[in-house]
Amino acid sequence: MNLEEYFARTGYKGSTEKQDLETLTDIFQHHIRAVPFENLSIHCGEKITLELEHVYNKIVRRKRGGWCMENNQLLGWVLKGLGYDASFLGAHVFNPHQNAYATLMTHLVVKVVIDGKAYVVDGGFGVSYQMWQPMELVSGKDQPQAPGIFRFTEKNGVWYLEKMRRKQDIPNQSFSNSDLLEKKECRKVYMFSLEPRTVEDFRFQCTYLQTSPDSLFTKKSICTLQTTDGFRALIGWTLTETTYNYKENMDLVEFVTLEDEEVEKTLKEKFNITLDRKLVPINVKGPYTI
Repeated sequence: MNLEEYFARTGYKGSTEKQDLETLTDIFQHHIRAVPFENLSIHCGEKITLELEHVYNKIVRRKRGGWCMENNQLLGWVLKGLGYDASFLGAHVFNPHQNAYATLMTHLVVKVVIDGKAYVVDGGFGVSYQMWQPMELVSGKDQPQAPGIFRFTEKNGVWYLEKMRRKQDIPNQSFSNSDLLEKKECRKVYMFSLEPRTVEDFRFQCTYLQTSPDSLFTKKSICTLQTTDGFRALIGWTLTETTYNYKENMDLVEFVTLEDEEVEKTLKEKFNITLDRKLVPINVKGPYTI
């Protein structure tokens, strides 16, 4: 395990001498554009484990992606190795189907302090809720980024993240009511406290999310990757390609349904992923836990 091999994986060629916000942002953006947010292991007979060496081998050497507990754990290790003041926090994800935050703390994020200012760095959410820049931990301030406007709000020691999106242009109107399309213009994402967490705090959740029949991750095979102008996502057999702000205050959202034999080829061409085992795509609609 070494930082040079990680940077070769993400394509980052910049300086690592300064522990400043500009360097952090550059390293972070290379990560989210090279490493997919994905749960494909669950749907091809592999077990997701949280041992850092296993995560490193999976993402760096096997050129796979991972979910938040893998992506952000690896990112935290990288940042600490570079000398950043980095630690982990735990979040409860908002479930739009239940209009409530999850009771289980399932989302791991990284907090980084630079010159006395705290930032949240989250490389493990995917799709349109994936931040593209570290977010300053300040309440009530709009933080515009390419994906939309993000904002933290703090109440009684609990922090809430929400995102405002642009209007959407959907050429394939048969998907206009798809559950893969965000309907609300302002959407709650997750809530968290500033209590420091460790990877050990997520062991139960890691097992639950990949085994429970009620889990979002057992009901959907997910692979999503940020691009230079948007993101792409393969959920089940549906490939989505989103271009941010392709017209004034308008995102282009393109959908296509793949045949079984196209899935493997698409993973290679669009996400640079080659699986060791056969993937069984799935996209079950309806209520689920996160």
